[in-house]
Amino acid sequence: MKKTVLAACLLTLSAAQAQTPADPYLWLEEVTGDKALAWVRERNAETEAVLKAQPGFEALRAELLEGLNARDRIPRFSRMGDHVYNLWTDAKNKRGLWRRTTLAEYAKPDPQWEPVLDLDALGAAEKESWVFNGAACLAPEYKRCLLQLSRGGADATVAREFDTQAKAFVKDGFTLPEAKTQVDWLDENHLLVGTDFGPGSMTDSGYARIVKRWQRGTPLSAAKTLFEGQAKDTYVFAAAQGVGKDQTVVISRALDFYRFDRYLVKGDKLVKLALPADAQFQRWGQRLLVELRSDWKQGGTTHKAGSLLVGSWPDFLAGRTGWRPLFTPTDTRSLAGFTTTQHHVVLNVSDNVASKLEEWDFSRKGAPQRRDVKAPFPGNLSVASLHDPDLPQDSLADRYLVNYADFLTPDTLYLAQAGSDDRLRLKSRQTWFDSTGMRVEQQFATSNDGTKVPYFVVYPKGATNNGQNPTLLYGYGGFDVSMTPRYSASWGRGWLQRGGVLVMSNIRGGGEFGPRWHKAAILQNKQRSYDDFIAIAEDLIKKGITTPKRLGIMGGSNGGLLMGAVTVQRPDLFNAVVCQVPLLDMQRYHKLLAGASWMAEYGNPDVPSDWAFISQYSPYQNVKAGVKMPRMLINTSTRDDRVHPGHARKMAARMIEQGHAPLYWENIEGGHGGAADNEQRATWQAIEYAYLWMQLGGR
Repeated sequence: MKKTVLAACLLTLSAAQAQTPADPYLWLEEVTGDKALAWVRERNAETEAVLKAQPGFEALRAELLEGLNARDRIPRFSRMGDHVYNLWTDAKNKRGLWRRTTLAEYAKPDPQWEPVLDLDALGAAEKESWVFNGAACLAPEYKRCLLQLSRGGADATVAREFDTQAKAFVKDGFTLPEAKTQVDWLDENHLLVGTDFGPGSMTDSGYARIVKRWQRGTPLSAAKTLFEGQAKDTYVFAAAQGVGKDQTVVISRALDFYRFDRYLVKGDKLVKLALPADAQFQRWGQRLLVELRSDWKQGGTTHKAGSLLVGSWPDFLAGRTGWRPLFTPTDTRSLAGFTTTQHHVVLNVSDNVASKLEEWDFSRKGAPQRRDVKAPFPGNLSVASLHDPDLPQDSLADRYLVNYADFLTPDTLYLAQAGSDDRLRLKSRQTWFDSTGMRVEQQFATSNDGTKVPYFVVYPKGATNNGQNPTLLYGYGGFDVSMTPRYSASWGRGWLQRGGVLVMSNIRGGGEFGPRWHKAAILQNKQRSYDDFIAIAEDLIKKGITTPKRLGIMGGSNGGLLMGAVTVQRPDLFNAVVCQVPLLDMQRYHKLLAGASWMAEYGNPDVPSDWAFISQYSPYQNVKAGVKMPRMLINTSTRDDRVHPGHARKMAARMIEQGHAPLYWENIEGGHGGAADNEQRATWQAIEYAYLWMQLGGR
């Protein structure tokens, strides 16, 4: 019986594939193939001839670069012991200067920074286009670090051991060749490594499926295997928390993008943790924090998806249950994130896409005490703890950082003390565009199924709902990612101060209202993301904010798929489409680079029942000749090793063949972020704004 069903499924799939015309542009998937790159250079030249010739292009690029390189930018840092570390980029340090100072010095108006590693000098000396991709450093001394260096901004990195005291790479130290590597320290002489160990060691998604324990002074081939996943898994990684006898090592096997099996390493044994597969967890001293993506029944209580629970770590390991909810979602409130100090849990709560902070105080015996934190509102807050539990004595044990910004208010970074509303302003950005007379409104559109979908409208000075406003609608709508208010010098200078209306959408598929908002638009319901976005576009037109002739849209990655899908479905609504580093060929996405890791979001095109709904929106399969389409701008990066540049290339080639005349531009470096440094980023952005103003015109 099972063989009969399987045979029928294979026949159905074969029939479906037989009806799909052969792809004439598969050669464009050869990322660095001579023929493919010649095609890219030809398209780039055509696009630059049009857009760099637009009035004021070079002045706009210079203005955008000034904002990107501005000295008033807030240096984001990570704390390591007595120092805070920052990677600083500017006109002189294009790839970055890794540097450090103390928190007390950082708080000064003009702090003195100590250089640790000059990435530009390193790249010049080694004749490599190095991009800094992070550092894993060994507590509590933070002398030994594993630096991850990317060629041109790709996700794949080279890992090399670095001594922060000597400010030099360690001779004969740990090194790992280029791969999508995950690495963590066990102690000074041992690493936890997930990397490319040779043929068959990576998942179908291109990530490590084997974790090993590697001892200093031995070859990588001699490392001891701790866990081996399957090729169909998304990835496997290991992380160590704490030092010495208090250290906890957990191996996580990603079954898909959202579900994990977790194992506690106890000597030579692995103990599977009894947690929901799609929950996130954090050990916090002798407590355990669990954030739920699905309802979880424990005893006689069902905890709602989106809740945050706290319990005892020893009791959990012993199989005893007992959970206290610290946050329970409502229709309008969701948990945007949380951080922990020594004695407090700080919640970042999204209330109708505006941030509020709450604290839970565990410093006293008995039940923890909750309080609302008085913080700037409405806008977007982010929080990060400064507590280092690996230090014997930590002077910052109950300190945390708070950053506030909104569309018209530049970022301000504060040093907060848990238990108090008093905050020290550490840094603020200057105003990078004149917001006088500008205003922000939150509005709601009604989607195809009756769901109310919020969006923000940022009006430039003097704008009225006369239907004549050049309007840019931005969207993402996937992977539980929230689109929140942000201050952008580039948006301000390139769009708002020139008279454009900016719209940020909060469509389903994102995380603005917690797991339910995300899950409402995945798999067979992915079309809801596109329906929501279309509903907002129609609402903007209905309210007289703009017209189809003046309406442009923008989105990248999953948002690039959004751009392709809504443009193919409703080309009458838009006159400009900026489609960045996109997924577009949804029949082959799972076969390209990291694509297989996203099947929990989109489905498996090789399964007939999944392809039945994917095929309805896949842009590459649905774009048609003879349909009036807006002239799209499709841009990507050759070094994007997450979303394959073949998506963008093939879509542009097919549209050109069909007579739609899209503009196409591919940055040769940049990775999934599109640019490897600020000069490349300024060029990327200037091309986009030149295109938008060419298509949509001024007021």
